[in-house]
Amino acid sequence: MPMPDVANEAHKSPEGTLDWVGMSDIHQPLIVDDAGCSKSVHSRVQVFVDLNDAQAAGIHMSRLYLTLDALSETQTLTVSSLRQLLHALVVSHADLSTRAFIQFDFDYFIRRKALVSDHSGWASYPVTLKGTLVDGEVNIELGISVLYSSTCPCSAALARQLIQAQFAQDFAGHNRVGFEEVKQWLGSGEAIHATPHSQRSTAKALVCLDDGLQHFPITELIDSFESVLKTPVQAAVKREDEQEFARLNGENPMFCEDAGRKLKASLEAQKGVSDFWVRVQHHESLHAHDAVSVFTKGVEGGYLPIP
Repeated sequence: MPMPDVANEAHKSPEGTLDWVGMSDIHQPLIVDDAGCSKSVHSRVQVFVDLNDAQAAGIHMSRLYLTLDALSETQTLTVSSLRQLLHALVVSHADLSTRAFIQFDFDYFIRRKALVSDHSGWASYPVTLKGTLVDGEVNIELGISVLYSSTCPCSAALARQLIQAQFAQDFAGHNRVGFEEVKQWLGSGEAIHATPHSQRSTAKALVCLDDGLQHFPITELIDSFESVLKTPVQAAVKREDEQEFARLNGENPMFCEDAGRKLKASLEAQKGVSDFWVRVQHHESLHAHDAVSVFTKGVEGGYLPIP
């Protein structure tokens, strides 16, 4: 006896097309290309096609899953294979769909050396890979999130003023102060009784990759962000590493506006990126709210500067 297939039956009223229909929160192991190197990841996947037939009951969910699963079983996820996957999704729904969308989200681990000591540890970065096929045009996007420390420039200036005031109070009436005496004073807890506040901060980016790009520049993009910001959060930390981190924070105080401008200048010079959207968020330690800056490249028809 044939099994019923209600998905192939005509849909009763109301008829209508739908922009996207598909599946989300699919857990899938993948091998991902990163500038020519392959790495295994555990991804969470969303996959969609449009429902272009107003009378069709629905799409074929199993076809989406099996097409995705074939990639997971036999190929590395590269820029090229992602393009092929998008076309395969449309072909699997040739009678129903003309567009396709897929998104992979995963934690990407990079081994990081400590700042000074000989230790190292794993740093984890949320990464997103997106592919969209609309009107025959494919767009490939890469998203990253980088954690770093930001020291408030205003707080640093106010702390310096308090230290100056303490110095004037402690050495009032002294016409001359010796080098060793000042050195000892600077190393005391009573002298540096004010410190600037800093906070864990996040830079989230979504970039549109050039058509001619062959590999996902995952580590390259993460490295460029950390190089610009100077104070990425650390994995393995001994006292000498913590001291170096304090020095880097002291040398690189920044408002969210400063971080945003530095990253924008870096992305505008980045090869292989045709457009970008970035949100910088400083998770304030002074306020109960966060400080945020958002920017895009400003390409016509590209990303909108929406927070």
